[in-house]
Parts: sequence; C-alpha cells; structure tokens
Amino acid sequence: MVNKKLIKDLLNESACSHNTNKKSSCDKPKPGATNGGCAFEGSQISLFPYADAVHLVHSPATCQGASWETRATPTSYKGENNTPLGYYTDITTNDVIFGGNKKLEESIEYIVTYKNPKAIFVYETCVSAMIGDDMDNICKRMQDKYGIPVIVVHAPGFVGSKNLGSRLGGEAVLEQLIGTREPKSIHPYGINLIGEYNVTGDMWQYTPILEKIGIKIVSTLAGDGRIEDIQMAHRAKLNVIVCAKSLITLCRKMQEKYDIPYISVSFYGKRDTTNAIMSIVNAFGDEELNKKAKKIIAEEEAKLDKALLPYRKFFDHKKAILNTGGNKSWSIASALQDIGIEVVATSIRKATLEDIEIAKEYVPILMKTPANEQAKLIDEHNIDILLAGGRSLYTAIKKKVAFVDVNQEKKVSYGAYSGLVNLAKNVAYALNNPVFKVVGTKAPWES
Repeated sequence: MVNKKLIKDLLNESACSHNTNKKSSCDKPKPGATNGGCAFEGSQISLFPYADAVHLVHSPATCQGASWETRATPTSYKGENNTPLGYYTDITTNDVIFGGNKKLEESIEYIVTYKNPKAIFVYETCVSAMIGDDMDNICKRMQDKYGIPVIVVHAPGFVGSKNLGSRLGGEAVLEQLIGTREPKSIHPYGINLIGEYNVTGDMWQYTPILEKIGIKIVSTLAGDGRIEDIQMAHRAKLNVIVCAKSLITLCRKMQEKYDIPYISVSFYGKRDTTNAIMSIVNAFGDEELNKKAKKIIAEEEAKLDKALLPYRKFFDHKKAILNTGGNKSWSIASALQDIGIEVVATSIRKATLEDIEIAKEYVPILMKTPANEQAKLIDEHNIDILLAGGRSLYTAIKKKVAFVDVNQEKKVSYGAYSGLVNLAKNVAYALNNPVFKVVGTKAPWES
C-alpha cells in the first residue's frame, strides 16, 4: 500500500540543493500535478529499460494505453527483450467490487511460465491502490514460490507527478533489489550509473571511454541494465547521477547505508563530457588513473575537433532557441554552444531549481511558458533554428525556421563526443533543408 510518510520524505529530499538553503519541498500532489505525466508513468519510465525483467501493471487496460515504449532505449541483452511488450492484469468492474488479488496472482504465474524473466516489476496504479489489493503479500508469496525477485512499485498516479514516480521507482529498487546478491570480485574503480536510460544509445557513447580508462560499470539504473547487476550495486565505489536529479534520494540513501559517495554529471557536449569523466576519475583520487584519463580525453577531443571543423564556419552567427525539459534545458544548450551555435533562450518549465541556476550560466533568456514565448522570441532575435519536442514543430513551420527534435523521441544519440558530431550533422541538415522555408508558405492556389 501507499506509504504516506515515504512520499512526504521524498517530496522534501534533504539532498536537493534548494533544501540546503531554505525549508522548501518539491512539487506536492495537487490538482493538475499529473499534467505531463503521473507518478505511475514516472516509475514505469525509470525502470522499464531492464530488458531481462517483465513489467506487469496491476490496472485496467486504460492505464497501459499507448504509453509503452515511448523512449528508444536499446539494449545489448542477448535474451528476449521484454521492454517492447507491456503486461497488465486488466482490472474490471468485478475486480473493483470483489478484489483483483486472484487476477494478479494468475498474471504473475503466467509470466513466470511463459516468459521466464530474471525479475518481475509489479506496478500499483490508482485503481489497485483504491480497492486495497494486498500486492505486497501476493508478490512475496510468488517470489518465494518461483525463486525470482517480484518487486512491488507503489506509485499510483494520484500521489503526484512523474518526477515523484521516478523517486518511488528508485525506492523500490533500493529496498527490494540492491544488496540481494554478492559479486565474485569487487572492482577498485566500480561505478553505478544512476538515471541513465540509454535513450538512443547515449550511454554507449561514453562507457567505452570510461572502460578504456579503467572504470568498471557495475550497474545502471536502468539503461541497458541487468537485474543481477543492480542486485550487486551496493559493491560499487561511486554512484554517478547522469542528469536525472529525481534519483538523488536513492544515491543519498546508498551513501548512508553502503558508504557509497555520489556525484552528478552530464555527458552532453564537449566541455561537460570532459568534466564528467574527470569528475568520476578525481573521485577515486588515483594519480595514475588521472594521468591515463587526461591522455585519453586529449585523444578524444582531438578527434572531435577534427570532425567538427567542417561545421564550425557554417554555424557562425547561427542562433537557436531550446525548448526541452529538466536538465536538458542546460545540457543541450552546452552541446549547441560547443558546436558553435548561439543559444538565445531555453525552457525551464520542467526544470528543478538547481537546473534553473545552472541554465542561467549558459543561456541569457529562460522561458517559463515556452508555448507563449518562443514564437515571439524567434521574431525578436532572428532565430535560425528551434530545438524542441515534436509539439513545437508547428511553431517552427509557422515561423519558417529549421527544427530538430531533441526530446526522448529523437532517433539519434547526442551523448558525449561522438554524439556531438551527430548533433552537428542534424543541425546542419535542418538548416540546409529548404522544406522549413517552403512548408509555411501558402499553396499556389491560395495565393
């Protein structure tokens, strides 16, 4: 069942930067809080990249909807990839009256029999929370019966926003998975990547560099993740939060419980990627590791500068507006500046207070309501390109400026050094594409 004290604690996370200066909590559940994503959706998104687990939603069919596989999160898992398929118990009116416990139990038995997963995540939703199904007891019995982890995620949509749901997903992993398996050996430079979803393969752009330096990825939460790896995450030496500040609670609790320190980094852009790698290396305090990292970084930066050379002259005096969410309000801005684009404004609508403070250092204009502001700013500053989610494409068409999708629906990775080259290519293609000038004009028969 929903733990009210836990939710209260998560909404007033002591490790959040704004709470070090003043008594202030995160977004509290209120009417409209789930606009843009409810807690259930947030928990689902934060966990479903585990390809070796099955994700079972205890809900009516409508909760599943079309929300499954909304992000391109590729995996290197050699077995059956369970992320493209969503499973739900299909609670009906009868189950609301008589309870859905039997249906939940049968669903878990079906999954174990036919899918043979390494674990099952079972999500509580608004309906299953309100009818009071004893999910914890059922999942514990099924776990004991079949010998695989059956993790209950208590994140019904009505408790709050998508951000809170991500925290609740992290809480479920911490309490029910991490620390339940021991590794054969412990690597001296082992790290956990926290909040990395490997959207379009972002983590694959920088993990080979880390491994080349001598850093071992113990586990990820949850991009290209493995259940057995996250069970051994308590033996890592460092937690690395990759942009997703919503999982800072998990890192703080792992520091308190397992004495694992944590840092927060971004792998977007040349400067931030270099800073991220050096932050990880410096956390270990090893001089030889530091020297090796600097040598490899110098090689990677030289290759990057050579690859970007053809684009820099073309991007001279080009201006952009960035309308995306959270940490990307500044991380993508940093990447654009690294390829020579001037970023005039960025959206802070879904950004944390910490993200807003960082964004101020990168971009002069911060848009609170981009839907109302971006069109006007395009005219005022003679903008060349708009980088945003798919909904902003219509603004670009109306204003006849180039457009690139940088949200989770994007098809190409923009992470780390090689991803920056991909970003430069896509921005150049968009700026050279005549369709944005033509599509906003009247048809010949309308002139």
